[in-house]
Amino acid sequence: MKVYIKFLTYNFFKSLLYVFSIMISLVFVLNLLSELDFFKELETEIYFPLFLSLLNSPAMIFEMFPFIFLIATQLFFIKLFNNNEIEVFKYSGLKNSKILIVLSVLSIITGLLITVLFYNLSSNLKNFYLELKSQYTTDGKYLAVITKNGLWIKDEINEKILIINSSKIEENFLRDSFITEFDKNYNVLRNIKSEKIDITTKNWVIYNVRVYYKNSYEIENILNLETNFDYKKIKTLYSNLSSLSLFQLYELRENYIKLNYSITEINLQLLKIVSYPLFLFLITIFSALIMLNIKQINGTAFKISLGLFFSVIIYYFNNFFFVLGSTEKIPLTFSVFIPLAIITLFNAFLINNVNEK
Repeated sequence: MKVYIKFLTYNFFKSLLYVFSIMISLVFVLNLLSELDFFKELETEIYFPLFLSLLNSPAMIFEMFPFIFLIATQLFFIKLFNNNEIEVFKYSGLKNSKILIVLSVLSIITGLLITVLFYNLSSNLKNFYLELKSQYTTDGKYLAVITKNGLWIKDEINEKILIINSSKIEENFLRDSFITEFDKNYNVLRNIKSEKIDITTKNWVIYNVRVYYKNSYEIENILNLETNFDYKKIKTLYSNLSSLSLFQLYELRENYIKLNYSITEINLQLLKIVSYPLFLFLITIFSALIMLNIKQINGTAFKISLGLFFSVIIYYFNNFFFVLGSTEKIPLTFSVFIPLAIITLFNAFLINNVNEK
């Protein structure tokens, strides 16, 4: 490996690690304050909020990597400018385009590692975090999951426990459902079988019901059942998809398809993850080109402020298109790749005469 490649690689990762350390420290402190506020009226061990903060921080950091790369690239170039190393490279025949090529390779490789390794680690930790914290929430006694066997719900209401299984969801109706009702000691009270249940509200309306009591059964046209779930609540079962690994997301997607459930949110999450290395690469090059175009301007604070400004713009710009995609105003591929295409166009404009900068 050539000396200049080693030098650039070392300094880039040094800047990346520096910004990463600052960001994860800030995220941890913010998480800790949030957990302390949550547990202020609950009895827990002193270390528990601290432990939860550690578990939740990686998932939040994953979302912040584009901005970490942007700021780290700025710091990388600020060091080159302050030490006049960029001029030394130019006199030695090393063009700015070669520096960009090195940064491109480093950002793509790092982006792939972050997507494959860091994301799966952070999602597992996030899932563990949610499991631990759910024990202290009012929803801890409720459970709803989607498997290859359909929708499963465990509910506790009016000192009764309900286990519900449905094979399909069509609009606001559960299809082919079987409900077992227990007392608080898990003694079976009755079983309910129906082909159609209206779940618009938490007071379910069950049609064409067959109710089993031990060795006998009754048939009713309509039966009302009070639960803690309605269509809106069931629809947001996995609103926190960051707690699922890539394999779990794919498995959940297959189960949603079998259940006739909307897979829009899952597809959007998968597209975001798949495109993440490309996003980090484009952000790195964008930051590098900005720095090369303003290198004559003195003032480190101004340059960092400019980076933060662009970070905010990119963040809200991305979110705007993600919302359009998740609400199906535009195709999901457009919602993910239009922002990337626009950053690419900016890079193409800024790269003009880059070797003369």
